[in-house]
Amino acid sequence: MPTSDLHAPILDWYDEHQRDLPWRRPEASPWSVLVSELMLQQTPVARVLPVHETWLERWPTPADLAAEPTGEAVRAWGRLGYPRRALRLHAAATAIVAEHGGQVPSGYDDLLALPGVGDYTAAAVASFAFGRRHVVLDTNVRRVLARAVGGSELPSRSLTRAERDAAAALVPDDAATAATWAVAVMELGALVCTATGPRCEACPVAEQCAWRLAGHPAYDGPPRRAQAWDGTDRQCRGRLMAVLRESHAPVHRSALEATWPDEEQRTRCLAGLVADRLVAQVAPDVYALP
Repeated sequence: MPTSDLHAPILDWYDEHQRDLPWRRPEASPWSVLVSELMLQQTPVARVLPVHETWLERWPTPADLAAEPTGEAVRAWGRLGYPRRALRLHAAATAIVAEHGGQVPSGYDDLLALPGVGDYTAAAVASFAFGRRHVVLDTNVRRVLARAVGGSELPSRSLTRAERDAAAALVPDDAATAATWAVAVMELGALVCTATGPRCEACPVAEQCAWRLAGHPAYDGPPRRAQAWDGTDRQCRGRLMAVLRESHAPVHRSALEATWPDEEQRTRCLAGLVADRLVAQVAPDVYALP
């Protein structure tokens, strides 16, 4: 399929249907984009929006965040989940101040060197914040390309070299267009070409889609297990963190015991939070955010 057969319809669709998100606005700072990218990892946009807003109001620059204790970043993270991302953002802000004069770097390699920033995030920030030409492959992009080009309902569980090469071949040559292409395909996957219940009737490339033309064959790869929640260590850790976030003073162990009945699991999870530096033990039976 010629790349132009995909470019024009997807870019035109995005121009008409893109969501108004604060990190996509012309006035959005590179810091806003970086914050959004870490917050959006495994977290829906609707949950990120209010936290992103309050975060940028409190810490409009990396230097503002770097000047605060790490515990304040964890507290402000709220219930987004995976709070280690808050520590990574704080560490990234500290590195940006120390190594880049407080300005988010524009180059992929410099971004990749920041704490907590991997290949996807480095490419996304370079593309979305600075208009650079990169292959940006998140879950939504991979799914759109797997269907439209590869004819598969879902991409493989792990990114392959062949998949990256195929995506790279589709990136427009012009840097500005490439940056828009990256976010346009991502938006198409988020709004139309969704994991379940894709709205093929609303898709701008339905007529060219290899998966639709093949009769929508079902995914036949390794089973994809949904993540459990009730009773898991993740839920237990979340309950413990909630108690600590809501208190601006150190918390006695008894307050933590009241939030989770299984003593063995609670003790294990609390020790894990301390080891992850999300919680500090300030006395034999007293805990606080770091």
